Amino acid sequence: MKNLILVFIIFLGGVVSSQAQNYDSAIGLRLGIPNSITYKKFVSESNAIELYGGLSSDSGFTYFNVNGAYQIHTPIESVDNLQWYYGIGAGASLGNGATSLGINGYIGLDYSFQDLPIALSIDYVPSYFFGSSDLSFQAGYGNLAVRYILEGNN
Repeated sequence: MKNLILVFIIFLGGVVSSQAQNYDSAIGLRLGIPNSITYKKFVSESNAIELYGGLSSDSGFTYFNVNGAYQIHTPIESVDNLQWYYGIGAGASLGNGATSLGINGYIGLDYSFQDLPIALSIDYVPSYFFGSSDLSFQAGYGNLAVRYILEGNN
């Protein structure tokens, strides 16, 4: 049974690593919670790191947010330049004399235009936050990102 699981993991790794992204790096805006400036860089054929930071408001207070994510992309074969992705990340929120740390999950779609240096993504980001006095789950976070492709394969 252990050998069968090992073979399956190796096969799955080969399938995932054989998929190619449509661009290498891009910079732009994530619109949602929080509104942010975003930079995405592929570190392999299917794996990307996304860094973003920005401002958000809650109950009349403004917070600065910084986040990082590791995402795994897989092409949707029926649509050119469309991929779905999932991943995990972490972040911090600073403001009103308080600091909150968070762990984020990611699932989304990423599309790059064939003839334009633009990539769009939309994602759902459920998050757990660890504040100074509590633990909270936020299920409603999500964003639409518009990025300019700096280096691409298009």
